[in-house]
Amino acid sequence: MFTGILRITLSLPENHSLKEKRRVIKSILQQIKNRFEAAASETDHHDLWQSAEIGVAVVGNSASVLDSVLNKIIDFVENIGIVDLTDAEMEIINMGKHEIRSNR
Repeated sequence: MFTGILRITLSLPENHSLKEKRRVIKSILQQIKNRFEAAASETDHHDLWQSAEIGVAVVGNSASVLDSVLNKIIDFVENIGIVDLTDAEMEIINMGKHEIRSNR
């Protein structure tokens, strides 16, 4: 099993309030969830109205597939035109095959 994690830092230069920022970020998060079947959330810069950080996670059985999905998410965010992507960092973790034991 593989887990792909993506951290995206955004600049929202056209925003003038936290309310406007939250509307934009909520829309982006929903589109990521719907298009890519990924978990996504705002993870930092909550009180800054012209900056945001989004965390994305995907799970699958192929590192190359997860790499492709995460890169497509980066491309999507870069091309929507309502924010500027200032940084993106991704990691793919191989959980390996571990035996799970219970003390019951």
